[in-house]
Amino acid sequence: MKAVVRDKVIDFMRLRNITGVISVLAVLVSLGFLAVQQVHFALDFTGGTEVRLHFPQPTEPAMVRQAVNGMNLSGVVKQYGSEQDILIQLPPGVDEATVRALIGSLGSGEQAPVIGSIDQVGPQVGDELREQGGMALLAALLLVMAYVAFRFQFKFAVGAVVALLHDVIITLGCYSILGWEFDLTVLAALLALIGYSINDTIVVFDRIRENFRKYRQMSALEICNVSLTQTLGRTIGTSLTVVLVLLAMFFVGGPSVHEFSRTLLIGVFVGTYSSIYVAASVLVLMKVSSKDLEIQEQSRKELEEGVV
Repeated sequence: MKAVVRDKVIDFMRLRNITGVISVLAVLVSLGFLAVQQVHFALDFTGGTEVRLHFPQPTEPAMVRQAVNGMNLSGVVKQYGSEQDILIQLPPGVDEATVRALIGSLGSGEQAPVIGSIDQVGPQVGDELREQGGMALLAALLLVMAYVAFRFQFKFAVGAVVALLHDVIITLGCYSILGWEFDLTVLAALLALIGYSINDTIVVFDRIRENFRKYRQMSALEICNVSLTQTLGRTIGTSLTVVLVLLAMFFVGGPSVHEFSRTLLIGVFVGTYSSIYVAASVLVLMKVSSKDLEIQEQSRKELEEGVV
C-alpha cells in the first residue's frame, strides 16, 4: 500500500471493533429509552390548544410560564417571531373559558396581550401526523437504499442504510433521554439529516469505488483507509462549515429555528462519525471487493443495452 499511495494513510479501520461496540451500545441505549419512555411529542402530534399572543412590550416566556403553572396547567411556552410574540401550547382537555382566563391573567388594559389566534388541534390529526412522519422517514431510507444500490452496489446500499439508521436512532435517543419536545420542526430536521448524512457517505463511497478500480490488489480494509484519508479534509471542512451555520442559528436565530438547529447539530456530529466508521466498517464486514463492482458495472451495461 505504501508503494502505491504516497501520502501518509491514517489507519481508521484499526479502531473499527472499538467504534463498532460503541455504536451498537449507543443504538441499544437509544432504542431502550425510545421503547420505555418514547419521546415527548409536542402539540403537533398529541393535539390540544395553541394560543398565539402579541404583547405591547417585550415579554419573557418565564413570566407567561409562571401564569400557566399558577392555574395548574401543563404546557409549553416559547417565543416566536419577535420578543413580543408568545406561543402557548396546552394539552387536550383545556376548555375555552380556561384559556380566556389564562389570557386575562397576563395583563389588563394597555398591558393586555392581543390574541393572534386560538387553535384547537384534535388528537386524530396528531395520530395522522405521527404516521405520516414515520412513513416519510421510512420512504427516505428505502429510496436512499435503492439509489445507492443502483449507483454503487448492494453492499454499499446496506452500509449507507445502516449508517443512516444509526444517525436517526441516536438523534431520537437524545430527545428521549433528555426529555426534549419532539415537534414537526424536529421531524423536518431528521429528514434534512438523512440528506446531509447520505451526501457525506456518498463522497466516501465514490472514493472507495474509484480506489478499488485503481488499486485492485489492495484489500477492502486498505482501500477504506486510503479513501477515508483522502476524503478526510473534505469531510472536516464540510462538517465545520455546517456546524458554524447551525451554531449561529441556534444562538441568534430565535426560538423558531432553535429545535431545528439543535437536532441538526447532534446529527452532524453523529453523521460525520458514521460516515467514517459505520458505513466503511459495514463494507469491510461484508467483504466488499473489486469483483463486486465489476459485477455491478456489467449488470448496469446489460440493463442499458436492454433499454436501448
